[in-house]
Amino acid sequence: MPLIDTHAHLDEQSFENDFADVLQRAAEAGLERIISVGTTVESSRTVIALSEQYPNVSAIVGIHPNYSSQANPGDFEIIEELARHPRVVAVGETGLDKYWDFAPIDIQREFFERHIKLSQECGKPFVVHCRDAEPETLEVLHEMAEQGSLNGVMHSFCGSAATRDICLELGMNFSVGGMVTYKKNVELREIISGIPLDRLMLETDCPYLSPIPVRGQRNEPAYVAHTAKCLGDVFDLSPVEIGTITTENARRIFSLPK
Repeated sequence: MPLIDTHAHLDEQSFENDFADVLQRAAEAGLERIISVGTTVESSRTVIALSEQYPNVSAIVGIHPNYSSQANPGDFEIIEELARHPRVVAVGETGLDKYWDFAPIDIQREFFERHIKLSQECGKPFVVHCRDAEPETLEVLHEMAEQGSLNGVMHSFCGSAATRDICLELGMNFSVGGMVTYKKNVELREIISGIPLDRLMLETDCPYLSPIPVRGQRNEPAYVAHTAKCLGDVFDLSPVEIGTITTENARRIFSLPK
C-alpha cells in the first residue's frame, strides 16, 4: 500500500549502523517517501544532506522548542536560509513543550512565532510540537492567524477534542503516530475519529514512539504501516485505503512529487 512517513528523525545516531537497511525495509513496506525533520541548525543541515543523497527523502528544517534556549545568535537566520532549499518541504519542528524543562517558555514562544512567520513568508507549512502546552499553543496560533493564513501540521497529535476542533477551525492539519495504537489510548482514537480524512497524515516520529506490535523496539519508517492499520480500524477503512488517503494528503500539504 502507498505510504508516506511525514515525520522521522533519520539523523539520529540510532540509525547510523543500518541506515541502508532501514530505507530498504521502508521501501518493502510501501513507503514512497520519508520526511526527515531537523531539530537544530546542525540537524537541519544533516537532513538536507540526506534528502540530497536519497531521492525518496525530503527535509524539514527548524529549531525544536527544547533546543531553543541553546540556539546561538544568528541560528534562526540560518534556518531562514535553509528553508528555501528545494529539498525542504516545511519548517519545524516548532512549538511549545512544558513537559520537559529544557527552555523557558517565553523563548520557546518567540521561536514558535518566528517559525510560523517564516512559513507564511516562504509558503511552506510549519510543523507543531505541542506537549503539555495546549492553551499556550492555541494562543500563539490564534495570534499568528491574525497576521496571515496558517498552513500547519499538528505533529503526533494527542490533544483534546476541544484542541482538535479549534485547530480545524484555524485550518490546521494533523499527523498521527504510534501512540494511537496503544491499547490504553481509547479516548485518543475517539478524538482522532473526528478529524476529517482530508486533514490527516501518518508519521512515526522514529526512532521514538514505536507502535503496537513493535512497542519497545527502535521505531523506523516501515512501522508506519502499523499505524495505518490502526487508523483503518478507527475509520472502518482498509489499511490500503488509509495509506492512499494519507499519502495523497501528504503530497498536497507538503507539495511532494508523485
